[in-house]
Amino acid sequence: MKRRSPLLPILIVIILFFALSAYVLSGFNTINHWEGLAPAFWTVIISLGMAIIFAISQMRKGRNIFFTVVGHIFLIVLVAEMVFAIFLFIGDLYRVVSSISTNFQPQGYQITGRNDYWVDFAFIMFCLTVLLFAFGITRGKYAYRVIKHTLYFDDLPQHFDGFTLTQISDIHAGSFTKPKAVQKGIDLINAQKSDLFVFTGDLVNNAASEIVPYIPLFSQIKAPFGQFSVLGNHDYGDYVKWPSETDKIKNLNQLKAYHKELGFKLLLDEHVVLEKGGEKIILAGIENWGIGFGERGDLNKALQHTEAKDFKILLSHDPSHWDAQVKNHPSKIQLSLAGHTHGMQFGIEAFGIKWSPVKYRYKHWAGIKTENNRHLNVNRGFGFLGFSGRIGIWPEITVIELKRK
Repeated sequence: MKRRSPLLPILIVIILFFALSAYVLSGFNTINHWEGLAPAFWTVIISLGMAIIFAISQMRKGRNIFFTVVGHIFLIVLVAEMVFAIFLFIGDLYRVVSSISTNFQPQGYQITGRNDYWVDFAFIMFCLTVLLFAFGITRGKYAYRVIKHTLYFDDLPQHFDGFTLTQISDIHAGSFTKPKAVQKGIDLINAQKSDLFVFTGDLVNNAASEIVPYIPLFSQIKAPFGQFSVLGNHDYGDYVKWPSETDKIKNLNQLKAYHKELGFKLLLDEHVVLEKGGEKIILAGIENWGIGFGERGDLNKALQHTEAKDFKILLSHDPSHWDAQVKNHPSKIQLSLAGHTHGMQFGIEAFGIKWSPVKYRYKHWAGIKTENNRHLNVNRGFGFLGFSGRIGIWPEITVIELKRK
C-alpha cells in the first residue's frame, strides 16, 4: 500500500483556506473598489499559505519561533475570515431568498446586490475578531480569575465543615514568557488563604528544565495542610523525541525532584491522611489516567488501606478518568479534582452561555459536575499550550469550600 503523504491533510486545509479567502475577497470588493486590493490580498494569502506549509514541514526539527509566529498569524486570519464569511453568507442567503420571493416572474428573477451596510457590519466583526485574538495573546493568557464553589456533603467530618482548598492545574511552565505576570497569579493564590493547596498535573510542556526559572515563584505557595500534586500527560515527556529511553526516564525523575523543590508532595498512586480535631479525610492522587493520553494511574492502589466510609478527595489530571472509573467506584470518592482540557483556551462563558469546542471531546470540560452524589471539578488551567493566548476561557484559580449538609 502506498503511504499517504503527511502533508496531504495540510494541503487540503490550504485549498479550503484559499477558497474561503476568495469568498472573503468578494465581500471586501463590495465595500472597497481599490484596483490594487485583489493583488495585495492574494499576495498576503499565498505568502501565508506557503509559510505555514514550510513551518509544518520543519516540525521534525522541533517547534521554533518561526512556526509559532506563522501558526498564530494563520490561525487569526483563518478565524477572522470565517467570522466574516459567516455574516457575509447570511446576507447573501437573505438577498437570494428575498429576490426569489418578491421578484419572481415567469421569465425569471433578478437577484439584488449586496447591502453595503451589512457587509460593513461583517467587516467590523472581522476586525473585532482580530482584536480579540490580539487581546488573548497579549493579556488574556495571564488574566487570572478566582472561581469559588461551595459543595455540601452529608458525610463530611464535622471538624472539616468550612474547610477550603485551592486548586490550579496545567501550569505548562515552558510556555511562560512573563515572570511578573505569573507572580500576580501566585499572589492571587496565596491571597485565598485556603487550608489546602493542590495542583492537578502538567507542570511542564515536555522537559523538566522548563520549570526551573519558576521554582522561586511557585515555591511561594503555602497552605496550613500542605501542598500536594500529581502528574499530567505532558509531564512524562511523551511528545518529544529523546536521545534514548534512559534520557526520558531521567527527565521524569528530575521533574519529580522539582516537585519537591517547589514544596509540593507528589502523590503517585498513593494517599495521605489529613487530620483535624481528631477526624480525618483522605487525599489521594494517581498518575495520569486519560482515555487516549495514557492510562498509567492505579486508583485501587491509591486507595489501599482506606475504608469505604472515609471521606475522600482524589487528584486525577484527566476528567475522562472520573467517568471511566471514579464516579461508580465501590469505595465512594466524594470529590475529584482534574484539569487537562484548558477549556481549549477558547470559548464563551457569559450571559448563561457555556461553550467551547472542547465540549465535543470531553463530556465534562470545566467547572463542577455532580453524579451519583459525587462531585468533579475540572479546572480550566493556570497556563497555556499550543495557542499562546486565551479568549473567553481565562486562566483559573479554583477555591472550593467543603460544607456539611
